[in-house]
Amino acid sequence: MVTRRKKPESERTLEDLQLPALQVVLSSIEDELLVIDSDYRIRFANLAAQRKLDQESVPVDKPCYQALHGRDKPCNLPLWECPLRKVLDNGTKVDILHPLHNHHTTRYIKVTAFPLRDKLGNAKAIVEIRRDVTAERNLEMQIVRRHHQLLTLSHISSAVSILHNLDAVLRTALDDILELINGAVGGILLLDERTKTLYYRVQRGLSPRYTEDRHVALGDGIAGRVAQSGEPMLIEDISQDPRVARPDLVSTEGIRGCVSIPLKARDKVVGVLNIFSHMAGRFGTDDVSLLNSIGDYLGTAIAQAKLYERLERVGERYKILLQYALTAQEQERKRIARELHDETAQSLTSLTLSLQAIIGMAGLKGFTDPDFLEKLKKTHSYAVNIGNEIVQLMKELRPTLLDELGLPAAIHRYAKDNLQSHGIDVAFDFKGTDQRLPPEVEVTLFRVAQGAIGNILEHSEAKNASVKLECNDTECTLVITDDGKGFDVSKLTSVDRSGRGAGLFIMRERMSLLGGSGYVKSKPGKGTKLIAKVPLNRTVEDLAKELTDEKDTGTDS
Repeated sequence: MVTRRKKPESERTLEDLQLPALQVVLSSIEDELLVIDSDYRIRFANLAAQRKLDQESVPVDKPCYQALHGRDKPCNLPLWECPLRKVLDNGTKVDILHPLHNHHTTRYIKVTAFPLRDKLGNAKAIVEIRRDVTAERNLEMQIVRRHHQLLTLSHISSAVSILHNLDAVLRTALDDILELINGAVGGILLLDERTKTLYYRVQRGLSPRYTEDRHVALGDGIAGRVAQSGEPMLIEDISQDPRVARPDLVSTEGIRGCVSIPLKARDKVVGVLNIFSHMAGRFGTDDVSLLNSIGDYLGTAIAQAKLYERLERVGERYKILLQYALTAQEQERKRIARELHDETAQSLTSLTLSLQAIIGMAGLKGFTDPDFLEKLKKTHSYAVNIGNEIVQLMKELRPTLLDELGLPAAIHRYAKDNLQSHGIDVAFDFKGTDQRLPPEVEVTLFRVAQGAIGNILEHSEAKNASVKLECNDTECTLVITDDGKGFDVSKLTSVDRSGRGAGLFIMRERMSLLGGSGYVKSKPGKGTKLIAKVPLNRTVEDLAKELTDEKDTGTDS
């Protein structure tokens, strides 16, 4: 009888370690499970692995690279990253995700390998579990894609709320879209409502020859058809498509793959988004769905940005008209003041002197009719009062000091005549005003001061007031304060029918025409402070010229 020698633990094979019950458990696992030794030979394969290999059993000594991949040597990158050596050398578990490309489809296999040790703790083989995770991978990619889509929409939304300029919004949107789909070539065309043509407003990666001065009629070319139908188009190779309007330019640009998306606002097409690739078949239905959802939002953003542009243009025209109206008003004030001085005032002066002479002659000649003399003296008094009122009216219309001596002297005289004569003490502080200011600045600040002084006199019940004018090389600041009863500024939000609030509104409009600002600080019982600032680096004529010369962007406004 021959007694078989018991193998040491270090010499026992995997067959010696396998138990029938364990094999049954492993074969019930849906994932593919393989045991591979250090010589790349398969020692065990469960039923899932056998079905994958389309054979009933796996030869024990067959190399894994031959059985699984039909190769004559161990796998290496870039085909396949083999986990065997890494697991045996490090003695730790390894997870590897392998993409398998086949006929325009990609499958993902997750391989988990961990060491199989003997009783002495030595790694003799690996257990390799394979699972097809294509569905999970695609779901993960869809989640990431959706996340990026939401980020893009959020970025575009932020651009719309912050950047009211249409070109800035479109550039931001196009850059975000190209980054989202990992592209580099595209453009946004807008629809001109008057000519019913599309034109490129922004583009990336296209030459000027392709985009400049190109107007595509509705129904022509790819973009024209998309705008007319309101439906997106996916073209595998635009260079071979007979519907292209300018095949010569398409060939010159070298573009192949194309997605064209209508941009809609309230179901009305306002433009077209074109995304191109230099590789045919670059885009798929997922890209169309993604871009179409963005296109709906972008169309609304375009309509909103256009509305902002129209409002800005209306505001600019309003400023120009207001400036012309105020300029005409000042000129008319000056003309009336001059006529009052040259004609009416001189006539009244002559009348006053004549009446004074008549009164004197009556006394010298002994004319003693008391009623006549009384009426004559009253007439003379009326003429004097009318003359004084006309002089005051001329000062209101156009103070001569403003033209002759400048703004500080005019404000000083006006405040002194109107406030101090009514018991209101006024303090003056003028700095940096030695040189004459531009005429439009002097007139604007004087009118602001005139309105503030009038309000102090009429409403404030103040005892003291101060006027401060400080100028430097770039700016003039006028501050007028009083210690009167004050008011709640927050309640003065508009001009009511009685005219209350008109002064503040007109002040702000005057200041804005010069690129400046004006505001009032006041609280009940705390007095009032008016602050007006105007820059000195540009005149109203410069501002009006800028607004007039600024061209409307596009042709559909």
